[in-house]
Amino acid sequence: MFKLSEIKELIKLVDQTSVQELEIESEGARLAIRKPGRTEVVNVQTAPVAPSYVPVPSAAAVTAPSEAEAAPAPSARAAGLHSIVSPMVGTFYRAPSPDAPSFVNTGDRVTEKTVVCILEAMKLMNPLEAEVKGEIVEILVENGQLVEFGQPLFLVKPE
Repeated sequence: MFKLSEIKELIKLVDQTSVQELEIESEGARLAIRKPGRTEVVNVQTAPVAPSYVPVPSAAAVTAPSEAEAAPAPSARAAGLHSIVSPMVGTFYRAPSPDAPSFVNTGDRVTEKTVVCILEAMKLMNPLEAEVKGEIVEILVENGQLVEFGQPLFLVKPE
């Protein structure tokens, strides 16, 4: 299975090169990334283990954001804030369970490896790391909210 950080990095690499389409199979999972102008779909499918095949629901298909959509708001950029964005479509959870404390709150200091939330996609819980060292300035989404690919989730003041 592909890690979220790996998928995010592959999307960035494809976006920065002349490659129009990339397909990778690894350990029973298939990842296809296509640039805008083709079908604009990033789709992760599980390869069949038995003769039966369960297709990935269409909700798992994600369109790649334009630079304007993926960029933080102008006021955030002006203030020198880093935006932690969603690497997938899913449901945003601030804590590992309903009765557990939140991973992070406004004012908390984070490192690159600090888990800031969980994104649930197709019944899989995917932890999201900050990938930047700094202080959480604002949490932009509500617990249990559906988020889109490239949607800003947190604003961080980098150290």
